[in-house]
Amino acid sequence: MNTISISALQKNYAAELGRILRPQKNPKYAVLDLYSGAGGLSLGLEAAGFKVTGVDSDLNCCTTYNSNLKGICVNEFITPKYDFPDADIIVGGPPCQPFSVHGKQFGKHDSRNGIPSFISAIKKIRPKIWIFENVRGVLYRNKEYFTSSMKRLAKLGYHVSIDVINCADYGVPQNRERVIAVGHHGNFEYPISLDGRITVREALKNIPAAKRERPSYLTKSMDKYIAVYEKASQCRPRDLNPKKPARTLTCRNLGGYSSDMHRIKMRNGKRRLLYKIEASRLQGFPDWFEFSGSWHSKMNQIGNAVPPLLAMTLGIQIRKCIESTSVL
Repeated sequence: MNTISISALQKNYAAELGRILRPQKNPKYAVLDLYSGAGGLSLGLEAAGFKVTGVDSDLNCCTTYNSNLKGICVNEFITPKYDFPDADIIVGGPPCQPFSVHGKQFGKHDSRNGIPSFISAIKKIRPKIWIFENVRGVLYRNKEYFTSSMKRLAKLGYHVSIDVINCADYGVPQNRERVIAVGHHGNFEYPISLDGRITVREALKNIPAAKRERPSYLTKSMDKYIAVYEKASQCRPRDLNPKKPARTLTCRNLGGYSSDMHRIKMRNGKRRLLYKIEASRLQGFPDWFEFSGSWHSKMNQIGNAVPPLLAMTLGIQIRKCIESTSVL
Protein backbone atom coordinates (compact mmCIF):
# COMPACT_ATOMS: atom_id res chain seq x y z
CA MET A 1 0.00 0.00 0.00
CA ASN A 2 1.25 3.49 -0.84
CA THR A 3 2.47 5.83 1.88
CA ILE A 4 2.93 9.60 1.80
CA SER A 5 6.49 10.93 1.90
CA ILE A 6 6.89 14.64 2.63
CA SER A 7 10.43 14.66 1.22
CA ALA A 8 9.23 13.05 -2.04
CA LEU A 9 6.37 15.57 -2.33
CA GLN A 10 8.75 18.46 -1.69
CA LYS A 11 11.12 17.22 -4.36
CA ASN A 12 8.50 16.74 -7.10
CA TYR A 13 4.97 17.27 -5.87
CA ALA A 14 3.12 16.65 -9.15
CA ALA A 15 5.05 13.50 -10.03
CA GLU A 16 4.60 12.02 -6.56
CA LEU A 17 0.85 12.72 -6.57
CA GLY A 18 0.56 11.07 -9.97
CA ARG A 19 2.36 8.00 -8.65
CA ILE A 20 0.59 7.36 -5.36
CA LEU A 21 -2.97 8.39 -6.25
CA ARG A 22 -3.64 5.38 -8.45
CA PRO A 23 -6.16 2.63 -7.71
CA GLN A 24 -4.68 -0.46 -6.08
CA LYS A 25 -4.99 -3.87 -7.70
CA ASN A 26 -7.52 -6.31 -6.23
CA PRO A 27 -9.41 -3.73 -4.13
CA LYS A 28 -10.90 -4.98 -0.88
CA TYR A 29 -14.10 -3.83 0.81
CA ALA A 30 -16.93 -1.96 -0.92
CA VAL A 31 -17.29 1.75 -0.13
CA LEU A 32 -20.33 3.95 -0.78
CA ASP A 33 -19.33 7.61 -1.18
CA LEU A 34 -22.38 9.84 -0.64
CA TYR A 35 -22.27 13.40 -2.01
CA SER A 36 -19.10 12.29 -3.78
CA GLY A 37 -18.63 15.43 -5.87
CA ALA A 38 -15.79 15.15 -8.36
CA GLY A 39 -14.34 12.21 -6.43
CA GLY A 40 -11.57 13.55 -4.21
CA LEU A 41 -12.54 11.27 -1.33
CA SER A 42 -13.08 8.30 -3.65
CA LEU A 43 -9.75 8.87 -5.40
CA GLY A 44 -7.87 8.66 -2.11
CA LEU A 45 -9.81 5.57 -1.03
CA GLU A 46 -9.09 3.80 -4.30
CA ALA A 47 -5.41 4.52 -3.72
CA ALA A 48 -5.79 2.94 -0.27
CA GLY A 49 -7.15 -0.26 -1.84
CA PHE A 50 -10.94 0.10 -1.70
CA LYS A 51 -13.66 -0.46 -4.30
CA VAL A 52 -15.72 2.73 -4.34
CA THR A 53 -19.12 3.75 -5.75
CA GLY A 54 -20.13 7.40 -5.70
CA VAL A 55 -23.50 9.15 -5.71
CA ASP A 56 -23.99 12.83 -6.53
CA SER A 57 -26.73 15.04 -7.96
CA ASP A 58 -24.37 17.22 -10.04
CA LEU A 59 -23.96 15.83 -13.57
CA ASN A 60 -20.61 17.55 -14.15
CA CYS A 61 -19.27 16.02 -10.94
CA CYS A 62 -20.40 12.57 -12.04
CA THR A 63 -18.83 13.04 -15.47
CA THR A 64 -15.55 14.06 -13.84
CA TYR A 65 -15.71 11.10 -11.47
CA ASN A 66 -16.48 8.56 -14.19
CA SER A 67 -13.72 9.94 -16.44
CA ASN A 68 -10.97 9.60 -13.83
CA LEU A 69 -11.79 6.90 -11.30
CA LYS A 70 -12.06 3.15 -11.52
CA GLY A 71 -15.38 3.19 -9.70
CA ILE A 72 -18.69 4.52 -10.99
CA CYS A 73 -20.61 7.61 -9.83
CA VAL A 74 -24.41 7.49 -10.06
CA ASN A 75 -26.08 10.79 -10.93
CA GLU A 76 -29.00 10.86 -8.50
CA PHE A 77 -30.40 13.12 -5.79
CA ILE A 78 -30.00 11.65 -2.30
CA THR A 79 -32.90 11.71 0.18
CA PRO A 80 -33.55 9.71 3.36
CA LYS A 81 -35.75 7.39 1.27
CA TYR A 82 -33.00 6.72 -1.29
CA ASP A 83 -32.40 3.06 -2.16
CA PHE A 84 -28.83 2.89 -0.85
CA PRO A 85 -26.74 0.03 -2.27
CA ASP A 86 -25.05 -2.34 0.15
CA ALA A 87 -21.50 -1.48 1.25
CA ASP A 88 -18.91 -2.41 3.87
CA ILE A 89 -18.09 1.25 4.48
CA ILE A 90 -20.04 4.48 4.03
CA VAL A 91 -18.28 7.83 3.66
CA GLY A 92 -19.57 11.25 2.78
CA GLY A 93 -19.38 14.98 3.08
CA PRO A 94 -22.96 16.32 2.93
CA PRO A 95 -23.27 19.85 1.48
CA CYS A 96 -21.41 22.27 3.76
CA GLN A 97 -23.44 25.40 2.92
CA PRO A 98 -25.92 24.92 5.81
CA PHE A 99 -23.00 25.04 8.27
CA SER A 100 -20.33 27.24 6.67
CA VAL A 101 -19.39 30.46 8.47
CA HIS A 102 -19.56 32.19 5.07
CA GLY A 103 -23.24 31.30 4.80
CA LYS A 104 -26.32 31.91 6.95
CA GLN A 105 -25.81 28.70 8.98
CA PHE A 106 -29.45 27.63 8.81
CA GLY A 107 -28.31 24.08 9.63
CA LYS A 108 -31.14 21.57 9.88
CA HIS A 109 -33.56 24.17 8.48
CA ASP A 110 -31.57 24.51 5.25
CA SER A 111 -33.03 22.55 2.32
CA ARG A 112 -29.49 21.44 1.39
CA ASN A 113 -28.93 19.71 4.73
CA GLY A 114 -27.79 16.17 3.92
CA ILE A 115 -27.27 14.84 7.44
CA PRO A 116 -30.71 13.12 7.64
CA SER A 117 -29.92 11.20 4.43
CA PHE A 118 -26.49 10.22 5.77
CA ILE A 119 -28.06 8.90 8.97
CA SER A 120 -30.68 7.03 6.93
CA ALA A 121 -27.93 5.32 4.92
CA ILE A 122 -26.14 4.17 8.09
CA LYS A 123 -29.40 2.96 9.62
CA LYS A 124 -30.38 0.93 6.54
CA ILE A 125 -26.98 -0.57 5.67
CA ARG A 126 -25.22 -0.82 9.05
CA PRO A 127 -21.72 -0.66 7.53
CA LYS A 128 -18.60 -1.92 9.31
CA ILE A 129 -17.38 1.67 9.61
CA TRP A 130 -18.47 5.10 8.41
CA ILE A 131 -16.81 8.50 7.98
CA PHE A 132 -18.55 11.89 7.99
CA GLU A 133 -16.61 14.93 6.71
CA ASN A 134 -17.64 18.56 6.90
CA VAL A 135 -16.54 22.12 7.62
CA ARG A 136 -15.55 23.21 11.09
CA GLY A 137 -18.70 25.34 11.10
CA VAL A 138 -20.75 22.31 12.23
CA LEU A 139 -19.20 22.92 15.66
CA TYR A 140 -20.38 26.53 15.87
CA ARG A 141 -23.96 27.74 15.66
CA ASN A 142 -25.23 24.27 14.76
CA LYS A 143 -23.13 22.31 17.25
CA GLU A 144 -26.17 21.08 19.18
CA TYR A 145 -27.73 19.69 16.00
CA PHE A 146 -24.45 18.06 14.93
CA THR A 147 -23.93 16.53 18.39
CA SER A 148 -27.48 15.15 18.50
CA SER A 149 -26.99 13.66 15.02
CA MET A 150 -23.81 11.90 16.15
CA LYS A 151 -25.67 10.57 19.21
CA ARG A 152 -28.34 9.11 16.93
CA LEU A 153 -25.61 7.31 15.00
CA ALA A 154 -24.01 6.08 18.22
CA LYS A 155 -27.34 4.50 19.24
CA LEU A 156 -27.05 2.32 16.14
CA GLY A 157 -24.18 0.52 17.83
CA TYR A 158 -21.12 2.59 16.90
CA HIS A 159 -18.31 4.18 18.83
CA VAL A 160 -18.29 7.71 17.42
CA SER A 161 -14.94 9.51 17.34
CA ILE A 162 -14.81 13.20 16.37
CA ASP A 163 -11.75 15.30 15.59
CA VAL A 164 -10.77 18.44 13.69
CA ILE A 165 -8.05 17.67 11.14
CA ASN A 166 -5.90 20.12 9.19
CA CYS A 167 -5.20 18.74 5.72
CA ALA A 168 -1.84 20.55 5.71
CA ASP A 169 -0.63 17.92 8.20
CA TYR A 170 -1.04 15.18 5.58
CA GLY A 171 0.79 16.47 2.53
CA VAL A 172 -1.89 18.86 1.24
CA PRO A 173 -0.44 22.34 0.48
CA GLN A 174 -3.39 24.07 2.10
CA ASN A 175 -4.55 24.98 5.60
CA ARG A 176 -7.92 23.26 5.43
CA GLU A 177 -9.52 22.30 8.72
CA ARG A 178 -12.32 19.75 8.56
CA VAL A 179 -14.39 17.88 11.10
CA ILE A 180 -13.93 14.14 10.64
CA ALA A 181 -16.39 11.94 12.53
CA VAL A 182 -15.88 8.18 12.43
CA GLY A 183 -18.33 5.46 13.48
CA HIS A 184 -16.57 2.20 14.29
CA HIS A 185 -16.61 -0.85 16.57
CA GLY A 186 -13.29 -0.17 18.25
CA ASN A 187 -9.59 0.29 17.42
CA PHE A 188 -9.93 3.22 15.01
CA GLU A 189 -7.13 5.74 15.38
CA TYR A 190 -6.80 9.05 13.58
CA PRO A 191 -3.68 9.33 11.41
CA ILE A 192 -0.53 10.82 12.89
CA SER A 193 0.54 14.15 11.38
CA LEU A 194 3.40 13.96 8.91
CA ASP A 195 6.77 15.52 9.66
CA GLY A 196 6.61 18.68 7.56
CA ARG A 197 4.30 20.61 5.25
CA ILE A 198 4.16 21.37 1.54
CA THR A 199 4.38 25.02 0.52
CA VAL A 200 2.65 26.78 -2.35
CA ARG A 201 5.98 27.12 -4.16
CA GLU A 202 6.67 23.39 -3.91
CA ALA A 203 3.17 22.50 -5.09
CA LEU A 204 3.04 24.86 -8.07
CA LYS A 205 6.49 24.43 -9.57
CA ASN A 206 6.99 22.89 -13.01
CA ILE A 207 3.46 23.41 -14.34
CA PRO A 208 3.41 22.33 -18.02
CA ALA A 209 2.76 25.14 -20.49
CA ALA A 210 -0.14 23.14 -21.94
CA LYS A 211 -1.90 23.25 -18.55
CA ARG A 212 -1.73 27.04 -18.27
CA GLU A 213 -4.74 29.09 -19.31
CA ARG A 214 -4.93 32.60 -20.61
CA PRO A 215 -4.20 34.63 -17.46
CA SER A 216 -7.03 36.60 -15.91
CA TYR A 217 -5.54 39.73 -14.33
CA LEU A 218 -7.06 42.04 -11.76
CA THR A 219 -7.62 45.63 -12.82
CA LYS A 220 -6.13 48.66 -11.04
CA SER A 221 -9.53 49.46 -9.53
CA MET A 222 -9.72 45.91 -8.14
CA ASP A 223 -6.25 46.28 -6.62
CA LYS A 224 -7.37 49.55 -5.01
CA TYR A 225 -10.51 47.96 -3.60
CA ILE A 226 -8.48 45.04 -2.20
CA ALA A 227 -6.09 47.44 -0.45
CA VAL A 228 -9.05 49.24 1.18
CA TYR A 229 -10.65 45.92 2.19
CA GLU A 230 -7.48 44.50 3.74
CA LYS A 231 -6.83 47.70 5.68
CA ALA A 232 -10.39 47.98 6.96
CA SER A 233 -10.67 44.30 7.93
CA GLN A 234 -7.10 44.17 9.27
CA CYS A 235 -6.64 40.81 7.60
CA ARG A 236 -3.43 39.40 6.23
CA PRO A 237 -2.86 39.94 2.49
CA ARG A 238 -4.81 37.38 0.49
CA ASP A 239 -2.14 36.88 -2.18
CA LEU A 240 -0.73 33.34 -2.09
CA ASN A 241 2.38 33.16 0.09
CA PRO A 242 4.83 30.88 -1.76
CA LYS A 243 6.63 30.00 1.48
CA LYS A 244 3.57 28.57 3.25
CA PRO A 245 0.60 26.29 2.55
CA ALA A 246 -2.34 28.13 0.96
CA ARG A 247 -5.44 29.37 2.72
CA THR A 248 -8.52 27.16 2.55
CA LEU A 249 -9.83 26.76 -1.00
CA THR A 250 -13.58 27.28 -1.41
CA CYS A 251 -16.00 27.77 -4.29
CA ARG A 252 -16.30 31.41 -3.26
CA ASN A 253 -12.61 32.28 -3.33
CA LEU A 254 -11.82 30.28 -6.47
CA GLY A 255 -14.77 31.03 -8.71
CA GLY A 256 -14.37 34.72 -9.47
CA TYR A 257 -13.42 38.21 -8.40
CA SER A 258 -13.97 38.97 -4.73
CA SER A 259 -12.05 40.60 -1.90
CA ASP A 260 -11.25 37.14 -0.52
CA MET A 261 -10.26 35.50 -3.80
CA HIS A 262 -7.19 33.33 -4.16
CA ARG A 263 -4.71 35.11 -6.41
CA ILE A 264 -1.06 35.19 -7.36
CA LYS A 265 1.02 38.37 -7.35
CA MET A 266 3.38 38.40 -10.32
CA ARG A 267 6.92 39.76 -10.37
CA ASN A 268 5.72 42.78 -12.36
CA GLY A 269 3.25 43.63 -9.58
CA LYS A 270 0.13 42.42 -11.40
CA ARG A 271 -2.25 39.99 -9.75
CA ARG A 272 -4.10 37.18 -11.49
CA LEU A 273 -6.62 34.48 -10.64
CA LEU A 274 -5.38 30.93 -10.20
CA TYR A 275 -5.20 28.58 -13.16
CA LYS A 276 -7.39 25.49 -12.77
CA ILE A 277 -4.26 23.34 -12.56
CA GLU A 278 -2.96 25.50 -9.70
CA ALA A 279 -6.22 25.19 -7.75
CA SER A 280 -6.27 21.46 -8.48
CA ARG A 281 -2.74 20.96 -7.17
CA LEU A 282 -3.41 22.98 -4.03
CA GLN A 283 -6.34 20.64 -3.36
CA GLY A 284 -4.04 17.66 -3.86
CA PHE A 285 -5.24 16.32 -7.22
CA PRO A 286 -2.71 14.78 -9.62
CA ASP A 287 -2.14 16.50 -12.96
CA TRP A 288 -3.70 13.61 -14.88
CA PHE A 289 -7.07 14.25 -13.16
CA GLU A 290 -9.31 16.19 -15.59
CA PHE A 291 -12.43 18.10 -14.52
CA SER A 292 -15.55 18.35 -16.71
CA GLY A 293 -17.91 21.26 -17.33
CA SER A 294 -17.54 25.03 -17.53
CA TRP A 295 -14.70 26.97 -15.88
CA HIS A 296 -16.95 27.88 -12.94
CA SER A 297 -18.14 24.28 -12.56
CA LYS A 298 -14.55 23.03 -12.52
CA MET A 299 -13.55 25.55 -9.87
CA ASN A 300 -16.61 24.64 -7.79
CA GLN A 301 -15.72 20.96 -8.02
CA ILE A 302 -12.18 21.69 -6.88
CA GLY A 303 -13.28 23.98 -4.05
CA ASN A 304 -15.81 21.44 -2.74
CA ALA A 305 -13.52 18.42 -2.94
CA VAL A 306 -12.01 16.39 -0.12
CA PRO A 307 -8.23 16.41 -0.71
CA PRO A 308 -7.31 12.93 -2.03
CA LEU A 309 -4.16 12.72 0.11
CA LEU A 310 -6.21 13.14 3.28
CA ALA A 311 -8.69 10.55 1.97
CA MET A 312 -5.90 8.05 1.30
CA THR A 313 -4.49 8.58 4.79
CA LEU A 314 -7.92 8.01 6.33
CA GLY A 315 -8.41 4.97 4.10
CA ILE A 316 -5.27 3.36 5.46
CA GLN A 317 -6.57 3.87 9.00
CA ILE A 318 -9.96 2.42 8.03
CA ARG A 319 -8.33 -0.78 6.78
CA LYS A 320 -6.25 -1.10 9.93
CA CYS A 321 -9.38 -0.67 12.03
CA ILE A 322 -11.47 -3.21 10.11
CA GLU A 323 -8.75 -5.81 9.94
CA SER A 324 -7.85 -5.51 13.62
CA THR A 325 -11.38 -5.57 15.07
CA SER A 326 -12.44 -9.12 15.73
CA VAL A 327 -16.11 -8.22 16.19
CA LEU A 328 -16.26 -7.46 12.45
